Amino acid sequence: MSTADFIAFTLASLKAHRLRTVLTALGIAVGIAAVILLTSIGEGLHRFVIAEFTQFGTNIIGVAPGRIQTHGASLGAVNTVRPLTVDDAIALRKAPYVQLSDPLVQGNGEVAHDGKSRRVTLYGTGPDFARALSMRVAIGEFLPPDDPHTPRAFVVLGSKVARELFGGENPLGARIRVGGERYRIVGVMESKGQVLGFDLDDTVYIPVGRALEMFNRESLQEIHITYEPTAPLAEVEEGIRRILISRHGAEDFTITPQQKMLEVFGTVLNAITFAVAAIGAISLLVGGVGILTILTIAVAERTSEIGLLRAIGATQRRIMLLFLGEAALLAAIGGAAGLLLGWGIALVLQVALPELPVHTPWLYAVVAEGVAIAVGLAAGVLPARHAAQLDPLEALRSE
Repeated sequence: MSTADFIAFTLASLKAHRLRTVLTALGIAVGIAAVILLTSIGEGLHRFVIAEFTQFGTNIIGVAPGRIQTHGASLGAVNTVRPLTVDDAIALRKAPYVQLSDPLVQGNGEVAHDGKSRRVTLYGTGPDFARALSMRVAIGEFLPPDDPHTPRAFVVLGSKVARELFGGENPLGARIRVGGERYRIVGVMESKGQVLGFDLDDTVYIPVGRALEMFNRESLQEIHITYEPTAPLAEVEEGIRRILISRHGAEDFTITPQQKMLEVFGTVLNAITFAVAAIGAISLLVGGVGILTILTIAVAERTSEIGLLRAIGATQRRIMLLFLGEAALLAAIGGAAGLLLGWGIALVLQVALPELPVHTPWLYAVVAEGVAIAVGLAAGVLPARHAAQLDPLEALRSE
């Protein structure tokens, strides 16, 4: 039997029982569609989270007070953690490969102007904050490089705060109250939108020295450091660690490179995507059981046909290949239909729910189609072997 005859015979067998073929292929199609849809949501979430973090740049390191690791010590041990200070941030500018080092303290406060007031997130920063986090000033300028211990009362508004307090007016040079003190507006930031639930436009930036006094804090919450993109990360970390240990006397701080955070996020999100794909793939097993059932019935119904094929010279191997071909074709047709169905639903979700991150990973789609065919072949082995082992004479007598 030639390859063309083999394909024609297999297609004819499936067409002879169209309803049964459609229902069997549907089981595979549902499994594939589930895999595509779930992995599309998982991959979309992966890209969304990574994009949210990388918009601030990838060559960033955060230094926070205190150590994340827990070490053994007596219950009566004295806490020797020293606060991170503005002077620490200034000293870190001398570390190897460091481009910028900017202190940060965060809190909440009320801003008021001309009878209007609102409670916003207050950031106490240095003059390099906007450059360190790749943020832009829409009008005016960011905080000037004053003496960090006695800075002038300047403030930069987020775009939403400026719009709510001043409407369409230019706020530059105006004075507003921040936490009960008067500040002069020197700039308005470009709109940044929300990042992981935080509205960066509903914020106000004041000098870090004044923020520490306003919030009655001694320690910074974090120091943002940017380094040369081509610099070896290990050497950058070591330089930062060496300077801070020399100032504090111990490693009472935590260094968190964004690059490592992204690697951790990537690993976790990849695992989630794989897990939801595996959950969807369970439906493929159900489709495989359907193929096994249908082919077992087909062998019983086509016993005389098998006997005739054996009588005219078809080998056991050829009979087995015929049934395996039917199984593979059923799975392939169902898989293709599932790919189209899953992709179509993903497109509908993108249009109907633009906030939901959806992105179809075609690698998973190709793998899912391959798995579907493999499941079909595995399900068809037992019926195919049974058909190939039928005695030709006994099969013909069954007519």
